[in-house]
Amino acid sequence: MMKQAGILCHISSLPGEYGIGTMGKEAYAFVDALHDAGVTLWQVLPLVQTGYGDSPYASVSCDSGNPYFIDLPTLKEEGLLTDRELKRAKIKGGKVDYGKLYCNRYPILRTAYSRFDVNSPAFRAFVFEGSAEEYALFMTAKTVHNQTCFLEWEEDLRFHRNDAVERLKREHCAEYLFWQFVQFEFSKQWNALKAYANEREVQIIGDIPLYVAYDSADVWSQPNLFCLDENLTPTTVAGVPPDYFSETGQLWGNPIYRWEYHAQSGYAWWIHRINRALKTYNYVRIDHFRGFDRYYEIPSDATTAIDGEWKQGPGMKLFSQLSDRARKRIIAEDLGTIDEGVRTLLSESKFPGMKVLLFAFDGNEDNDYLPENLTENSICYTGTHDNDTAMGYLSSLTEEERATLYKRMERSRKLVGLSPRIRKSKRGMCDAFLDFALNGACKIAIIPIQDLLYLGNESRMNTPGVDGGNWQFRLNALPTEKLQSFGEKLRNLRVK
Repeated sequence: MMKQAGILCHISSLPGEYGIGTMGKEAYAFVDALHDAGVTLWQVLPLVQTGYGDSPYASVSCDSGNPYFIDLPTLKEEGLLTDRELKRAKIKGGKVDYGKLYCNRYPILRTAYSRFDVNSPAFRAFVFEGSAEEYALFMTAKTVHNQTCFLEWEEDLRFHRNDAVERLKREHCAEYLFWQFVQFEFSKQWNALKAYANEREVQIIGDIPLYVAYDSADVWSQPNLFCLDENLTPTTVAGVPPDYFSETGQLWGNPIYRWEYHAQSGYAWWIHRINRALKTYNYVRIDHFRGFDRYYEIPSDATTAIDGEWKQGPGMKLFSQLSDRARKRIIAEDLGTIDEGVRTLLSESKFPGMKVLLFAFDGNEDNDYLPENLTENSICYTGTHDNDTAMGYLSSLTEEERATLYKRMERSRKLVGLSPRIRKSKRGMCDAFLDFALNGACKIAIIPIQDLLYLGNESRMNTPGVDGGNWQFRLNALPTEKLQSFGEKLRNLRVK
């Protein structure tokens, strides 16, 4: 087996005419370009419907699909939209404008729904199967209550009492079926795209966030899984302490799991969630893996993450409930504050961890991310969606800092036996990051699409701890030629 290479590019970042990337022709063309280049892995961020802040890590339901990713021309082919309606839905290129999308996309989806046969056998089977049930109920209640948090709903519905839930479904049946329709169309389009990718020998790496959003179907429908008081208000919330990304830490605000309650059921909710993700994707990256060893708990009234406390997580007690086949398809995002407990959990689970080259060259020769220190059972990234791009990072350095970085990179180049010398230009150093990823000991290398294209800070996907301006990056066009040259580099690797 030769080294596998993959590209990190979220669906939202694909080009297209409708304001955001979709599961339409551009996605299929991207798969073709990956296949032609010999790239066998496509990594995406969570495909869920986003909530507050438009983050794929803060969803209204961890079992949902993002309605924005539904391809509108495909709905036209199904007889649900007209050419005129498609034309009205077009949004000029550029970054994703979520405010414009919200006002534009849902009305046209409702138009498509108005022509949809809700009595079709396939749709009835989808609704009966129940995978979108709590999502559809939650979104129906959100619509009825003018998008307010579930904490503001009338008591019986707020506490998810059966009579109130059944009354909601009965009295607002059309709205409930609309949200089922949205998930039905998403599921159908995603399954077709995934099947096409797999046929073209491209496997898809998905992503599971550790936590769920507070105002979500997950918390509303199963509050016993989370640390809430008798009024359903969080008692403690999640985050991380001060680190590389933020001097005051990150106050995420997600409710903390009641792990002792999960243990009583054999971690059934988590096992279902992971197994469902493994049906959606070929491989799954579990975000913030360290939280399964120990997690950072912050008082719910705190204004920063400084005064949190580390608590013990479930560890292997959870992962041992998974089948051997499932465990072989999991990637651990083991970044952040890593201690012996996390290393032990990673070793016991045998999950491959992540090595990020942008963290490597700090002058510490024992740095785990240095090319000469990489290990086989790891996945090497130049950077992640939370990092600046490689070009952005290099551009942020002073001439002196960049010269120091160059010397450190040259030292690593010699230690791992790469040639020729690294070019001193920023592009040359970007190329060196890619070469380190592809030529190192790790079996898999993943390159963010921005790093492949030498894109700068303006193309960064997310800046942790910063509200606004995130998750907006889009390609103007598919980088077919650049992928072809990347493929040539891969073919030369295989010749060695």
